[in-house]
Amino acid sequence: MAAYCGPSPLGRLNGLDRHPFSARLRYAFDNYMSRGTIALILGLFVLSLLIILVVSAVVLVSGTLRESTDTSGIDFAELFWRSLLRTLDPGTMGGDSGSVPFVLSMLVVTLGGIFVVATLIGIISNGIQTKIDDLRKGHSKVLESNHTVILGWSRQIFEIIGEVILANANQRRQCIVVLAERDKVEMEDEIRQRVPNTMTTRVVCRSGSPIELADLAIASLQTSRAIIVVAPENEDPDTDVIKTLLAITNDVTRRPEPYRIVAELHEPSNVNVARLASRGEAQLVLGGELIGRIAAQTCRQPGLSAVYTDLLDFGGDEMYFWSAPELVGRQFGECLALFRISSLIGIVPADGEPQLNPPMEHVIADGDRLVFVSQDDDTIVREDPPAATPHEELIVVRAQTPPRPDATLVLGWNSRTAGLLVELDKYVAPGSRLTVLADGHGVAAPGDEITAVGDRLQRMKLEYRHADTTNRAVLDQVTSEGYEHIVVMSYSDYLDEQRADARTLVTLLHLRDIETQRGESFTIVSEMLDVRNRALAQVTRADDFIVSGKLVSLMMSQLAENPDLRPIFDDLFDEKGSEIYLKPAADYVVLGEAVDFYTVVESARRRGQTAFGYRLVDQANDAARNYGVAMNPNKAAQVTFSEEDRIIVLAEG
Repeated sequence: MAAYCGPSPLGRLNGLDRHPFSARLRYAFDNYMSRGTIALILGLFVLSLLIILVVSAVVLVSGTLRESTDTSGIDFAELFWRSLLRTLDPGTMGGDSGSVPFVLSMLVVTLGGIFVVATLIGIISNGIQTKIDDLRKGHSKVLESNHTVILGWSRQIFEIIGEVILANANQRRQCIVVLAERDKVEMEDEIRQRVPNTMTTRVVCRSGSPIELADLAIASLQTSRAIIVVAPENEDPDTDVIKTLLAITNDVTRRPEPYRIVAELHEPSNVNVARLASRGEAQLVLGGELIGRIAAQTCRQPGLSAVYTDLLDFGGDEMYFWSAPELVGRQFGECLALFRISSLIGIVPADGEPQLNPPMEHVIADGDRLVFVSQDDDTIVREDPPAATPHEELIVVRAQTPPRPDATLVLGWNSRTAGLLVELDKYVAPGSRLTVLADGHGVAAPGDEITAVGDRLQRMKLEYRHADTTNRAVLDQVTSEGYEHIVVMSYSDYLDEQRADARTLVTLLHLRDIETQRGESFTIVSEMLDVRNRALAQVTRADDFIVSGKLVSLMMSQLAENPDLRPIFDDLFDEKGSEIYLKPAADYVVLGEAVDFYTVVESARRRGQTAFGYRLVDQANDAARNYGVAMNPNKAAQVTFSEEDRIIVLAEG
């Protein structure tokens, strides 16, 4: 057998023997150049050292120093030092004298120095710029504790940030960390534009994917106080939210204590999966369902969205829990008047579910907590006995009329409208009529989806029409069919925020003009996407506006700050039990007479209701006065009600 004389097995594997030495040298040089700024500076140092050593050795060995009158007698160390100075300062060569070989040797050192210094400046400059660029990319880990983390990005993030800032207003050195798949600088610029005053809170942005464990580590979840997962604005936002929950709770490096997580979902069918993904640690907010419930109630009670907004935000009165051992043994109803500047609205039993507007004869037990609407927890002050007594002569006792069938018109369509129709069906009388009108202009007709929703309705008969909701002729025709309530939904699923709101404004202007020309009256409630457009919409004189993104953001912010509120919100937005209603003031007190709110509270108590505010219709378009809504008024203050004014109560139907 012939002996094998080819390349070695190792050579065949790495292929090095196939390339010339020059190619391999260039390859090694390329690999070294890619190691970064520190490696390049080290390489320049070694190159400079080699140049100085070689030139110094050549000069010393060749005897050039002995031929130079000003350098004779110096040793190698001093020669090395002079060569080093010429390398760092090329201008030093101007004073050199001696033999031609010596001067040429110093010229070589100087030219090498020019090359080295110029290259060093470039490397350092590029390294600094690269580091700045890395910092601007937002990939460095935040070193914070007790901070709020917001994962993801959508138009709602500005409202969430604003509410968390308000919640932190009485605390120093607070921080919000935003982690999203966007450029860090762009996020900071948008937040600075939309939320200019951050008060005592710093907002730190980082670029990264909320579903990547390595990126989540950037936000320091281990030391966070709360985590808010925002649903992204894409075709399948719930999937991204569920993946984010999995990444948070299944991280092997996570802390042993449960996280305080609030996440937004769009589809109710994904709730169980999200709970499993979060191991039960997440508070889940169904944005579409929440807006549907609020819209269903608001379209029949204009002004209700302002009540919910005031109740959910951190800017005015909020809900608080309060323990009162001194009230143990007393009935809930008799305690309503004991708090002049706070409103008692419910109770959380020590061993049961919370209940808003419990029976007035319910006895407060040891360990129970009371639920208040108050400006702050330190403003809950008991005044026993009450500062005033109700005026019996001003209390009205009027029987409530049962609901009758009515007609509702819904203009426009989005993913939240189906929830609105289902919720609306729970509040109307059997035999009521419902018409949905949605249009084209590049918008897909939602006929099949509407038909599926119609099959779920039990009290309303649904009719769908495909037409342009901004066309005056179409609106003239459809509104002539006798509708008491009109709801204008935003085309948020098909158009961008500003274009969708613009179409809503056009529709509202037509509706109010139709109402004025005919001398008719119907309630108009519309959905807005951008809270800034509500100021523009005031010219339409709509009865109420539902700023959908804002309400969802407020709910998430409240739960992030106080998870104990979840059962209270569940009870509040559930059609079972007591809910918020705006009842005619004429059902409670004499109109046209100055009356204090103690009297209003007593009148509502006799009906088994809890009163905690009112709405004055003549201020309905005044943003400075919260659109006429007064939550938790001073019970001693006098107010005169008119025919269209409303009392805000918790009641069962």
